Amino acid sequence: MIELKKKGESINLSKSNNQSIGEIVVNLNWDQTPKSSGGFFSTLFKGNKNMDLDLGCLYEFKNGQKGCVQALGNAFGSLNSFPYIQLDHDDRTGSSAGGENLRINGNKISEIKRILVYTFIYEGAANWSEVDGVITLKYNTGEDIVVKMDEHRNGLTMCAIAMIENVNDQTFRVKKLVEYYNGHAKLDKAFGWGMKWTAGSK
Repeated sequence: MIELKKKGESINLSKSNNQSIGEIVVNLNWDQTPKSSGGFFSTLFKGNKNMDLDLGCLYEFKNGQKGCVQALGNAFGSLNSFPYIQLDHDDRTGSSAGGENLRINGNKISEIKRILVYTFIYEGAANWSEVDGVITLKYNTGEDIVVKMDEHRNGLTMCAIAMIENVNDQTFRVKKLVEYYNGHAKLDKAFGWGMKWTAGSK
């Protein structure tokens, strides 16, 4: 396991014997256990019991196609057809042992320019310091890569966790971000995606 500890730190996915990277799984897990034992904060946040933390991503292809994969708006994507990225399910309580997973078809690396992995709080107080979120990127040809949400800006609803970028059509570079924004449009603007956003539901 390799942990990217500093903001901006990056690593390339490794390959062996000219093999394709194959399927990449980005897992989000977060802690549902209250951190405080009682008192005002326990009453205010009630632990994380009412929090719904969602995994998603923005994608950009070399041909200019852009979009997002997330539970909100039922944009779950597809692994074997465009956009070659799929969200496996929506864990609304944090109780799923496997968390939520984005699956990326690494065989399509030559078509993909970049993928921005994010999480957002769909329901509940934006209290990131209670969440202990972590993403783990798994693939067959190298060690797991871990990015912990170890910096917090409570009150903002979205966290850009990591950027996955094409490197010479051969592999992907994974860079730690852990930067917080107030909604999809602000996140989009910060990274120059240029998409139009409207309110959605699930």
